[in-house]
Amino acid sequence: MKKFTKSLIAGALLTTAMASSAVFAEQKIGAVNVQGIFQAMPQAASIQESIAAEFKDKTEEVNRLEKDIKYYLEKNQRDAATMSAKEKTELEGKIIALREEYTGKAQPLQQEIQKRLQEEQNKLLGIIKQGIDAVASKEKYDVILNANSVAYINPDNDISKLVLDQVSKTN
Repeated sequence: MKKFTKSLIAGALLTTAMASSAVFAEQKIGAVNVQGIFQAMPQAASIQESIAAEFKDKTEEVNRLEKDIKYYLEKNQRDAATMSAKEKTELEGKIIALREEYTGKAQPLQQEIQKRLQEEQNKLLGIIKQGIDAVASKEKYDVILNANSVAYINPDNDISKLVLDQVSKTN
């Protein structure tokens, strides 16, 4: 009885495997390198520039604070032997105040830049998704996989170039 059940289960699995192979054989499957398209998009190059311009003043202020801290640390190290106790205390207080100001501005600025960068990248990924959908529909693909997730795909089924052409037309 157990042998019959095992044979029945094995037969069912084999039938299922064969049926699913037939289904996959009828589907047109393609792959797309989303990361490669993202990096090659003309719009991607302008993201860094626009964000740098948007946060230019704040970044310059943080850089100035960083240079001031470095200057006063070097001054403290260089002139410590010749400074009076009062001068040392004042200089150390100035360094501490600059560090606090730097910390209070640098971390929020970094988070703000990261947030804006993520927003812009998400917009471009949306454009890429629309491009993939358009190419898949036009070329009658049933399934499009991310090329980075596939061990092998026939180069004829890689639609990355077509998608890049499609998204390059989009502004």
